[in-house]
Amino acid sequence: MGLKEIISEIREVLDEKDALREEALRLTREIVRLSGDAIKALHRGEMAKAEERLKLARRKVEELSEKLREHPDLYHSGYVQNAHQEFVEATLFLAYRTGRKFPSPQELGVPHADYALGIGDFIGELRRHFLLLLLDGNLDEAERTYRFMEEVYEDLMVLEYPKGLVNVRQKQDQARHILERTLEDLTRAKLSRTLEEKLEAVANDSK
Repeated sequence: MGLKEIISEIREVLDEKDALREEALRLTREIVRLSGDAIKALHRGEMAKAEERLKLARRKVEELSEKLREHPDLYHSGYVQNAHQEFVEATLFLAYRTGRKFPSPQELGVPHADYALGIGDFIGELRRHFLLLLLDGNLDEAERTYRFMEEVYEDLMVLEYPKGLVNVRQKQDQARHILERTLEDLTRAKLSRTLEEKLEAVANDSK
C-alpha cells in the first residue's frame, strides 16, 4: 500500500471520529443543560419538572454511551465525564429531595469514577438547599441537611486513589471547605435563635 492510500485511510477514520466527537459534544451539552434545569426545579420544589428533565437527560446519557461504544478514547474524555458528573449530581439530589434510594453507577449507566466526582458536586447542592432552608427559617431541617452532608463527606473521603485513576482529591478538598462554611452558618443561626428566645423570655417576664 502506498503512502497516499495510507493517508486516505487515516483521513477516513479520523473524519468518522471527528463527526462522532461533534455529536458527542452536542449530547453532552444537552445532558448538562437538562441536569441543570432539574437542579433548579428541585430547589424551587418543582419535583415533576425535575423528574421530566432527568428522564430526558438519562436518554441522552444512554444515547451517548451507545454512540461511543467503539470509541473509548472519546467516551472517557473530559467533556463526557463532566456531563456524567452533572447528571449524577442532579439525580442524587432528586433522590435526596424525594426520599428515594440513591441509584448505583450501573443503574445510571455511567462509569464509577464519574459517579464519584458527581458525589462531590452533590455536596455543593446540599449546601445550597441548606442555605435556602435557613432563609425560610427552617433551622431544624437545615441542621438535618448539614448532618447528612457530613455523612456524604465521610463516605467520599474513603476514596483514596491516584489522580490518574480518578481526580477525587479536588472534590474532597472542595467538600471539606463547603462543610466548614456550612457548619459556621449553622452555628451562627443556632446562636441567633438562642439569643432571640432569651430576649423573648425576658420580654415576657417583664410584662
